[in-house]
Amino acid sequence: MADPNAVTNQAPPLQGVNFFTRDTALGDSLRPFADLNDSAGLVAIGELAGSEEALSHALPANQNSPVLRTHDRYGNRVDEVEFHPSWHWLMEKAVGFGLQAAPWTSDQQSPHLTRAAGFYVWSQVEPGHGCPISMTYAAVPALRADKKLADEWIPRLAASQYDPRRLPAAEKAGALAGMGMTEKQGGSDVRANLTTATPTGSDGEYRLTGHKWFCSAPQVDVFLVLAQAADGLTCFVVPRVLADGKRNVFALQRLKDKLGNRSNASSEVEFTDTVGFRLGDEGAGVRTIIEMVAATRLDCVLGSAALMRRALVEATWHTAHRSAFGSLLKDKPAMQNVLADLAIESEAATALSMRLAAAVDASLAGDEQAAAFRRIALPLAKFWVCKRTSFLVAEALECLGGNGYVEESGLPLLFRESPLNSIWEGSGTVNALDVLRALRRPESLEAWLLEVGAARGADHRLDAAVTDVLEALSDLAGAEAGARRLAARMAACLQASLLVRHSTPEVADAFVASRLAGDWGGVFGTLPRTTPYGPIIDRVL
Repeated sequence: MADPNAVTNQAPPLQGVNFFTRDTALGDSLRPFADLNDSAGLVAIGELAGSEEALSHALPANQNSPVLRTHDRYGNRVDEVEFHPSWHWLMEKAVGFGLQAAPWTSDQQSPHLTRAAGFYVWSQVEPGHGCPISMTYAAVPALRADKKLADEWIPRLAASQYDPRRLPAAEKAGALAGMGMTEKQGGSDVRANLTTATPTGSDGEYRLTGHKWFCSAPQVDVFLVLAQAADGLTCFVVPRVLADGKRNVFALQRLKDKLGNRSNASSEVEFTDTVGFRLGDEGAGVRTIIEMVAATRLDCVLGSAALMRRALVEATWHTAHRSAFGSLLKDKPAMQNVLADLAIESEAATALSMRLAAAVDASLAGDEQAAAFRRIALPLAKFWVCKRTSFLVAEALECLGGNGYVEESGLPLLFRESPLNSIWEGSGTVNALDVLRALRRPESLEAWLLEVGAARGADHRLDAAVTDVLEALSDLAGAEAGARRLAARMAACLQASLLVRHSTPEVADAFVASRLAGDWGGVFGTLPRTTPYGPIIDRVL
């Protein structure tokens, strides 16, 4: 008789797999813009990301949430957050790989695209610690509004040394940045902020007083903060430690008890005569910080694409090793339809995210067309890719059945994280409305048309979808109610154009047939029966 306690028919641990070199979809998404498939740095990130060591840190970092320490044993205010050692391990590796701000000071080819690929791969290990990494990356273009502040902070933000010590900037081997915009009465409407800023008369120095309702990563070294000055909403640089070594007033009221993102600390913070240094002109706060928002939105897209990819890999790995009713799950036609459907969704997200990263490199080189494309494509991708993530992760979890519902599988962590990027830096509706705002600039629509038009004639269904969009755009009056439908259609057209040009015929045909031509049931696993599932699934691993 078989031993009832023997463990059989279980998938082995997913480890020892290079998350970069084994990702065919990522390689195809990078190839049109730069020759990065042999990048030693990306190969190293992929190797460590798929290692047993890296995967052993993801769950502990989330199971041991950050702890707030407002005072020391003597009663002194310290306002510190304590993290599990796995968090520090993840941060040390991410900073060491240069995923925070290294591209801004790099002279290598396609630095932002390279960083995007690395961020995408490394985020598959554990997504929460990507928050301070992303905000540090995004702070640099905003800091360039003031040369003195830029010279003080950018070299430290771009350094590849993780230094969590609470020290003045001049004594730090490396630094990390955050931001504080959201207030409870305003949320995304940052112009409703009530925090005040009063000049001290000393070289751009102000004193800030107010409350920030949501401040992620409060343990970092410096923050970009919005506050009301005499001439209106203004951006300020707020260090945690002042040049003389004294702690700035940065009173952490509590840490947020969040749905997911539990490895990362998010807080409420109180300012009382807190020292801040004006960044940009008074009244130009939104204009100053908008580049930081744009960069973090890109990372929201990258992070969502990474969640999709990791969930897809878990589902594919499990079904390739799990048998039911006489054969492997991956050989069942119904499961093949699901896996292929997940695969094309993931690949479309990857392709669009890398296209956006390539546009960053091009726009920084002075390419006005790339800048216009980024202006329209970023809110499109932020709306659509981030919105699709929860559906994909839930379906991937279901591929594992009860095994996927157990914390040790890692899928619950991914599922709890999946709505986050659709909320951070503007929810879905905010980004859909940003699409409408971008469309009021003729160069934005022209950039979208040039991108989707690069595939013109390759697939009549894509051509018809583009025509439908143009008809919908013929009258933007009263378009707000239909902003989400328009954004979804425009984003899917972008994804289809990229897949038609750069992926395999099987992937492109399945995507266009299901997402644009309507031959789809609206849930995963309802691709046309004629879809060649095998070649699509084989691309996953």
